[in-house]
Amino acid sequence: MSIKLLIIPVLCVAALIVGLAIGFSVLGDKPVSEVFDIKTWKHMYDLVFAEGG
Repeated sequence: MSIKLLIIPVLCVAALIVGLAIGFSVLGDKPVSEVFDIKTWKHMYDLVFAEGG
């Protein structure tokens, strides 16, 4: 029973990681290793939540 409860979240996290890696490397033409760099996500956060004006 516990295996059945854990399989969906594990598959979702795996799909997220694979999707990020493919999208970042194929669409963005960047190395896959940059997906796991905290500076990349800080830059994305700053772009999305920057104050305009």
